[in-house]
Amino acid sequence: MSEDGTADLAARAAHRHVVVVGGGMAGLVAARECAKVGMNVTVLEAAGELGGTIRRAALDGVTVDAGVESYATRGGHVRKLLDELGLTDRIVTPNPTGAWLVGGPDVDAAPLPKGGILGIPANPFADDVRRIIGWRGAWRAYVDRLRPPLTIGQERSLGTLVSKRMGQKVRDLLVAPVTAGVYSADPDDVDTEIAAPGLNEALTRAGSLSGGVAQLLADRADRAKKAPGSAVEAIAGGMSILVDALAADLEGLGAVVRTGAAVDAIARDGDGWTVSFPIGAEGEDPTVETLAADAVIVATAEPSARALLAGHVTGLGAEGEAPQIEIVSVLLDAPALDAAPRGTGVLTVPGSHTAKALTHATAKWEWLRAAAGDRHVVRVSFGAQGEPAATAALDDDAAARLALSEAEALLGLTLPESALVASHRARFTQSQPSSLIGAADRRRDVRAAVQKADGLGVAGAWLSGTGLAQVVPDAKAEADRVRRALLWGDDGPLSTP
Repeated sequence: MSEDGTADLAARAAHRHVVVVGGGMAGLVAARECAKVGMNVTVLEAAGELGGTIRRAALDGVTVDAGVESYATRGGHVRKLLDELGLTDRIVTPNPTGAWLVGGPDVDAAPLPKGGILGIPANPFADDVRRIIGWRGAWRAYVDRLRPPLTIGQERSLGTLVSKRMGQKVRDLLVAPVTAGVYSADPDDVDTEIAAPGLNEALTRAGSLSGGVAQLLADRADRAKKAPGSAVEAIAGGMSILVDALAADLEGLGAVVRTGAAVDAIARDGDGWTVSFPIGAEGEDPTVETLAADAVIVATAEPSARALLAGHVTGLGAEGEAPQIEIVSVLLDAPALDAAPRGTGVLTVPGSHTAKALTHATAKWEWLRAAAGDRHVVRVSFGAQGEPAATAALDDDAAARLALSEAEALLGLTLPESALVASHRARFTQSQPSSLIGAADRRRDVRAAVQKADGLGVAGAWLSGTGLAQVVPDAKAEADRVRRALLWGDDGPLSTP
């Protein structure tokens, strides 16, 4: 492009105003993509602070992650963002010790088996697998190798595939705890090809499900040799440091970021949009502030996003079921935890315990262990798809006591109430994971419907799928689409500076 063309493009960008509704990770990333090409950007967040599901809490002076605590490294998207923000030297990896499984009928607690994918074992006779499913379960799983393979893609339901091929014990005692812990979902609702890409094809090649798992694990090992590293990373000091860095970067780019601004309406105004939200101190009659925008990117949770899009977008389809999750973080004075008796955490067999999962955070992350000194941070998770959080109707003190009781049961040791130093409770509406059957089709339909409205974009976990490894690239792509249309028209080049 000539210098005149570049100058013209810069001038056009300087006269475009994009309003991003929502200050979670999707909104902040989308806003940054628009601001860094010179557009005027305003971020409006309803809550009093930015971050969405990334939250920090102070437990007796110890700063902890109260929400998202890490990110998947696949794709390299989050690592690239951290590099751009100057946070590379703060990246840390978890203790590789691994987690435990609790709540089985034959053995109450055992290390989570290694050598599997989503709990599906490559070798059902491996000691750590047989310890959980027993000899009968192992022999039933071995029958998988004697049965004819399925045709590629024949069985979409992960739970159905596993139970047919390897039996109910593998499904209930190995796979269900993983899908509940990772996706807050029943394995029958998980799409095999989305959750474990290539598994159906590998099954057909190998002639068995366990053989297909072994092939995929071998492929992963080969890739790891070429690009070694952990599958999960975090930020020393907490994931909220990423939110702080994004906010600072937006300020440096000239963007305006406002919290406590709950947008209640967007409306077409000629070729552009108006965005309205009430302002005023608590207890006063609010007044309505309105901003004019050339484009709006809605980056909120699904219910509020649908409310804003209604009337402007047709064909959104039905709202997905979103589980209500609560994470109770407790700071404990409990020397018995020094030895990390259950590794870095616990997954539960569904139905066996009130809590869905537990993370022994000071055993998992060295930076947090150092910050906590001789005390321990434990995170207890409640709620799953179709199962309200057991803490939902409790006050904070009762929720903390329940978390302590569940931690005692899951960790297999005595934790008196006197061990509880401090606690924090966080509530979330967890977006449906992209791995659920039908989720990809629903999301494609929503995106296609939104793209018919000029100057309108939508981002967030309810469309990208949960996890920063999906949210970040999706938000960048949607922001690129919106800004490209503003600067070039719909036929403009796809590129991100």
